[in-house]
Amino acid sequence: MQRVLKVHPADNVIVALQNLKEGEVVVYENEEFVLLEDIDAKHKFVTKQLQKGDELIMYGVLVGKAQQGIKVGQRISTANLKHDAEDFSVSKRRPLPKWQAPNVDKWINRTFNGYHRSDGKVGTANYWLVIPLVFCENKNILKLRDAFDKALGFGVSEAYQNQVEDLVARFKDGGVEKVKEYQTQDPAIEMGSLDTGNQEKVFKHVDGIKFLTHEMGCGCTNEDAQRLAALFAAYACNPNVGGITILSLGCQKTRFQDFLEEVKSRNPQFDKTILFFEQQQYGTESAMLSAAIKETFIGLTELNNVERTPAPLSALTIGLKCGGSDGFSGISANPVLGHLSDLLVALNGKTLLAEFPELCGVEQDLINRCEDQQAAFKFEKLMRSYAAIAESQHAGFDMNPSAGNIKDGLITDAIKSAGAAKKGGTAPVKSVLNYTELPEAPGLHLVCTPGNDVLATTGQTASGATIILFTTGLGTPTGNPVCPVVKISTNTILAQKMPDIIDFDCGGIIRGETTIEKKAEELLEYCIKLASGDYLTKSQLLRQDDFIPWQQNVNL
Repeated sequence: MQRVLKVHPADNVIVALQNLKEGEVVVYENEEFVLLEDIDAKHKFVTKQLQKGDELIMYGVLVGKAQQGIKVGQRISTANLKHDAEDFSVSKRRPLPKWQAPNVDKWINRTFNGYHRSDGKVGTANYWLVIPLVFCENKNILKLRDAFDKALGFGVSEAYQNQVEDLVARFKDGGVEKVKEYQTQDPAIEMGSLDTGNQEKVFKHVDGIKFLTHEMGCGCTNEDAQRLAALFAAYACNPNVGGITILSLGCQKTRFQDFLEEVKSRNPQFDKTILFFEQQQYGTESAMLSAAIKETFIGLTELNNVERTPAPLSALTIGLKCGGSDGFSGISANPVLGHLSDLLVALNGKTLLAEFPELCGVEQDLINRCEDQQAAFKFEKLMRSYAAIAESQHAGFDMNPSAGNIKDGLITDAIKSAGAAKKGGTAPVKSVLNYTELPEAPGLHLVCTPGNDVLATTGQTASGATIILFTTGLGTPTGNPVCPVVKISTNTILAQKMPDIIDFDCGGIIRGETTIEKKAEELLEYCIKLASGDYLTKSQLLRQDDFIPWQQNVNL
């Protein structure tokens, strides 16, 4: 097994693939390096002596500058390295040579079984969506969820409820001492205990009814109120959604009319069922909820008539996301997503690369990859605008790495970003999308979202993702209500430690047992079956329905 790796020939830093000890002599490409300290796996040591102010290069780009002298064989850390990145500009744009697409002959005639919508898009799932236009209706949304879920066969595992009931019985029988004797178990180890698929579903062709809550809709700026309407409209247009129930109080800023106008701007021929209930018009809560339950049930009976039928792989829209990243993210799982993205683009599908704060340092490369000047200008404008908002709040993209990221080797935002950008592969950038905008053509698209896991996945789904591929080195349960989120581990230790959240393991790349290209092809096969309804992701099994609208203040 290879013990170290230089990611790019121009790099002056090497990554430890295993724990290395002080005093070891590491040989890489016929060059010897004596380690001056322990180098844990995922961390890096320099290959050239650096003086204060000297540049550190990784992934072939500037990722930081030395804050003090760093000797050959010494580990980089927040103590000796600070974030830095190359400036970027459309004026420096140098269009790249014609893209060499990967060979996709084996997939050209492949299909998945999806839900066809009248606008020509195809969903990988068939959900009914229940949303509140304002936070005042959150309680009623949760009441509807309690009323529908178990009755329709979408209820969650009763393992935790049974545990609480057992503890109550023990407490009544023998007090707290009896409770302390209870032996806790881990029902998540056997995922079958969390799988709701063994419950009898009333509607065979409806994959679920999803209930969203949020903290917006009133007491906010007009811009944020309109942005919420746009977000819900984008979700309504997502091909994984077949019908929508909307609850409104009546006096809030985000109006039903705003929602309808946003829907029509995205799809003038929109024909999915929309049910609208306004509490101040009904009078009592019970009158409104009773009407909502009846009409939603009728809508579900109609949605159940839609069945899966074959669709080409070009109908897929896949979001590319990372979170809980580690020092292996940019050399195993993220490049796997990048190659899969290239495969899907070659098949005329769509991929969505988000998280603008995590593109810091690779902006010029992405500007060069833009197919036209208009996309390049839009990307530069959005990046600079986002950075300026952060700076106005005494923040910056350099603050993006979390404590967990740093502990596992992502010392600067530019190191994190250069690795994160690997998810975008090598294909040209077809277009640049602002929050809630939809892609119009096949290809790779950049989507403006924060790096925050849920804000990003919420935004990717709004831009039409029907599957999200999510790499992680530290582990996160993040999911989405209507878009399946596939959790992909960068290392096998994580996959073994957290089997209840990891769907796919790329750790074999680190061990030298497989290649990025082979894992990407395996992952594409997984996606085809997932899109056909053959699998449920772990986040779906856990009912990890995370949804957070982006109030466009500073979220990094």
